[in-house]
Amino acid sequence: MGGSQSSDVHDWNSVSPVLQLAGRQFTLLDETLRDGVQSPSVVDPPVEDKLAIVHLMAKVGIGVVKAGMPSAGPRAAADALAVVTEIRDARLPLLAACAARTTVNDVAAVADIAQKTGVAVEVYTFIGSSPVRLYAEGWSVDDIVRHLERSTTFAHAQGLSSCLVTEDTTRSSPEVLEPLFRRAIDLGIRRLCLCDTAGHAMPDGVRALFAWTQALVRAIGVPVKLDYHGHNDRGMAVTNALTAIDCGADRVHGTALGIGERVGNAAIDQILINLALAGAWHHDLSQLVTYCQTVARACGVEIPANYPVSGRDAFRTATGVHAAAIVKAERRGDLDLADRVYSSVRARAFGLTQIIEIGHMSGLSNVGHWLARHGLDYDDELAREILACAKAARRVLSDDDVWAVVRERRVRLATK
Repeated sequence: MGGSQSSDVHDWNSVSPVLQLAGRQFTLLDETLRDGVQSPSVVDPPVEDKLAIVHLMAKVGIGVVKAGMPSAGPRAAADALAVVTEIRDARLPLLAACAARTTVNDVAAVADIAQKTGVAVEVYTFIGSSPVRLYAEGWSVDDIVRHLERSTTFAHAQGLSSCLVTEDTTRSSPEVLEPLFRRAIDLGIRRLCLCDTAGHAMPDGVRALFAWTQALVRAIGVPVKLDYHGHNDRGMAVTNALTAIDCGADRVHGTALGIGERVGNAAIDQILINLALAGAWHHDLSQLVTYCQTVARACGVEIPANYPVSGRDAFRTATGVHAAAIVKAERRGDLDLADRVYSSVRARAFGLTQIIEIGHMSGLSNVGHWLARHGLDYDDELAREILACAKAARRVLSDDDVWAVVRERRVRLATK
């Protein structure tokens, strides 16, 4: 093999692709500081951590940050104000948005931040639209239209651009959505957010909802942008988000590590990984792991070991046959091949490297790699002692475990 041919793999994904992501025009909206902190298991980070997270959002190419829901309380209002102020003062390439119920008081809290900062904060006003919610609240379609009219009229009078967020859109009927969307557009709303609030949708449902909404917008004859916001109750959130991009979504929402209410939201970091692999994301993602780790630390969330890219096992192996292949690629001087021989994701694209450990499924290649990495000459007898220790263990050996074997052998040799 002359030079690296690791890019010459046969890609079955490209044989008859359903998703066409490359070339799509869209932005990502990060909900970590709003929807993400709704999780009952996370810590609402101190404002200093929120500002650091916002800077990392900008570094990975996020376009819009949801600064919070200022009507939720004094701290929520103060933190949202601080986030928007930081975006302004640091001249971050981010648009700012805030969430609000379809009430004048909620919208007024967003307007206050816009007035104090001079930033054109978008207000995302949300109201339930599914029959489940309407029945639970005792609402009629006329009721939710009246809520929409009052809040939107006030928002526009305050100079705010607004997006109508229909909660649980994926379980809402056309008979409810059509009059609601038509009235929103009549009122001057030029952005609608289609929501999978309960994590109900499958990709076919996302496609059907977008097709129906786009046909309605075309019939009305007014240009309207469409957002997609999804949750992960059925484990489909990332797939559905990518499907929404393929369907023409202008903005797709997500949170770092998928944190959020119940089982969480679409993981925006996983969306980014898949977009990059599809050739649809061209921003530098070398800070993506730092972004995830910063959110995890600030929110008191543990990143699972097997989590894509950011998990500690993402590019880590203790299996002998895998390690042997990686070592052979490295010996060729082909780091790209080493990165891809047992992974579809390139560690180096995220500022990481392949890691070879020693465990009960390891071979001598694992041990040789460890010795070389730690500046030690290969010694067959020492290597076999280390491997024997690993075979007897129930977990991967730590560096301290291996060094203990090395020191013990040195003592034996010194006393001969």
